[in-house]
Amino acid sequence: MHHLPHLITDLALILGAAALMTLLFKWLKQPLVLGYIIAGILISSHFSWFPNIQEKENVEVWAEIGIVFLLFSLGLEFSFRKLATVGGSASVSAFVEAAGMSALGYGIGKLLGWSTMDSIYLGAALAVSSTTIIIKAVEELGLKKKKFATLVFGILIVEDLITIAILVLLTTISVSQQFMGTEMVLSILKLIFFLILWFITGIFFIPSILKKAKHLMNDETLLVVSIAMCLMMVFLAAQAGFSYALGAFIMGSLLAETTKAERIEHLVKPVKDLFGAIFFVSVGMLIDLKMMGEFAIPIIVITIACIVGKVITTGLGAYLSGNSLKVSMQTGMSLAQIGEFSFIIAALGTSLKATSDSLYPIIVAVSGVTTFTTPYLIRASTPFYEWIDKRLPEKWRKSLNRYSSEATTITAASDFQQVLKSFMMNVIIFSVIIGAIVYLSSTYVLPWVATHTDYAFGGITAAVITLAIMAPFIWALVVRNERNESFVIIYAQQRYRGPILLMRAIKLVLALFSIIFLLNRFFSINIALYSAVIMIIFFVVFRKKIQALYDRIENRFIRNLNDRDLQEEIRLVEQQASRRNVDLAPWDAHMTTFDVEPEVSPSIIGKTLEELQWREYIGVNIAMIRRGQITIATPQKHDRIFPCDKLYIICTDAQEKKMNAILRPDKKLMESQKDTEVELDKFTIEHDSPFLNLSVRDSGIRGTANGLVVGIERNGKRILNPESTTIFEEGDVVWIVGEKKLIVAITEQELPRK
Repeated sequence: MHHLPHLITDLALILGAAALMTLLFKWLKQPLVLGYIIAGILISSHFSWFPNIQEKENVEVWAEIGIVFLLFSLGLEFSFRKLATVGGSASVSAFVEAAGMSALGYGIGKLLGWSTMDSIYLGAALAVSSTTIIIKAVEELGLKKKKFATLVFGILIVEDLITIAILVLLTTISVSQQFMGTEMVLSILKLIFFLILWFITGIFFIPSILKKAKHLMNDETLLVVSIAMCLMMVFLAAQAGFSYALGAFIMGSLLAETTKAERIEHLVKPVKDLFGAIFFVSVGMLIDLKMMGEFAIPIIVITIACIVGKVITTGLGAYLSGNSLKVSMQTGMSLAQIGEFSFIIAALGTSLKATSDSLYPIIVAVSGVTTFTTPYLIRASTPFYEWIDKRLPEKWRKSLNRYSSEATTITAASDFQQVLKSFMMNVIIFSVIIGAIVYLSSTYVLPWVATHTDYAFGGITAAVITLAIMAPFIWALVVRNERNESFVIIYAQQRYRGPILLMRAIKLVLALFSIIFLLNRFFSINIALYSAVIMIIFFVVFRKKIQALYDRIENRFIRNLNDRDLQEEIRLVEQQASRRNVDLAPWDAHMTTFDVEPEVSPSIIGKTLEELQWREYIGVNIAMIRRGQITIATPQKHDRIFPCDKLYIICTDAQEKKMNAILRPDKKLMESQKDTEVELDKFTIEHDSPFLNLSVRDSGIRGTANGLVVGIERNGKRILNPESTTIFEEGDVVWIVGEKKLIVAITEQELPRK
């Protein structure tokens, strides 16, 4: 209990200094983060004019909690799907920045006469920016909704992942004094594995849990549950060997996909602000004004290089990835600083005795200076762009704009590219799931079976249960990506049979390997091989039930993933109804599904939502369209309706009746289709034929008789699927497909010409 007075007095001093600086900087209309850092300088042990903190260890713990809540809040605001929209651009920008700044930092270190290891660590420290400081600065300036801000946050997340790889690489170099590329690659693969696993399991379970317990969730309970989930993921990330801040961000991103995201964000905000203030004050406490005076020249040189270098490298990366010059400059000037991850990198070098003692305080001083400049650079980015834009030659301006517009042009991928992408995603996702199941079973279930049960009986039971859990995912690994339109199209093309067979072989080998690997953990290799054969027979016999089980799992995952968007659609319906002064209570609007039958009216098939105008005339909202294995969430006005679509529509009871009438199959069309018989027949072009010397198009066979010319035999040669410009010649044997009642008129060549 003797630590309690120091803990309370230190916390009181931190918050008191932060409060005074907050009021002062609010009055001066300056960024609050700068006030927090000045407060930290004033109460640090390096500044003797004011009371000082007694126990730095306690402050460091509070600061780490602040980082957790800042990253948790960031995840709540930017979900996985939102980050995916800038994923490619953010990745390119982050890697260009990291590579460019690492090289620049190493070069500056050498110019200053530093050792090789000091120069390497300096480059690594300059390669990443401060997530927490930039988030706070952008938030205070009210720029979170801007396009460049979304890109900035995406880059920061990619940088966090790069930092993990940098730490692994630097640790290896510092200990062994050589580059160990294998360890870094394995660490990156491990990170990708856990990110996929956490995302899939989180989306599958967390929204369902919150939905089941919604009647028990008042504000207090929801706050406790969400913070508990956050800290649990922090623990899991640390156990897996990753940054605890990464774990906080991941849980925030998972909760951002639930319908409770806005409510959780509102509840967590006061906690985030409290601990965030402590974190920024602790950053100021690290700044030693005397040390800054002693190493003034290196600090000034590195600070200028950091600001200028990051503006250029990040801006260049953003521009190369397809963003406009304005967004690229705003992004570069927003990321022109270093922060907490740079401290960690510098501290790693000190702890491993790989760098000199002066590197850490220099990095802290550069971080402090660049933190001061960050809000002003962000604020000045737009005026600076306008100043540059006015002075650019017209020819240069056109060339720059042309590149950015061409780089962002979306091109349609071929069917084979779609199938290849689907195959790769299929293999990666289901390999991660199956691998996780095998790992958990062999690591936790097998030891328990060996110590608590008869191994023969317990081992068989555990293996059977594990295989039953794996079964739907093994099945999906083998067949899922073959259940789409693109696969059917390329399968019909003979030239793609080789790649298709190779894909199938890879999937089958992976599935068989996972079964044998699991069984070999429990039994001998011979038993594993025999059991694998039995499992293959089991899959063939019960394939329909396994497929149905997987479909239920996937549908639940998709529902959870799209639940927030569906609720947003319902909210929009209520807003529209209130604007029309319609008495629509929340329970009057519900979501129902409609199947678009192939026999539905032709006036609907192939039309866009804008052309159908169901929202304008009926008042319904289409929340989602399921088209086979494709899901279109919150479809846009240009999306079309096709046969066999499943429409998820938000409507009232009266609107549901109207939609049933619209989507009812056309009786006349159904009757005409019942009477229609199609057959294949042939006829010969004689010298007096009405089709002689006419093209296929001009013959009238397709337009008048609904017939299709599928082949022509001419002089012993066959022309399959002739072009519409092909001219009929005397002696041609013409093969046609058409309605039986009209085929006679064609073969007897009595068809009237158009």
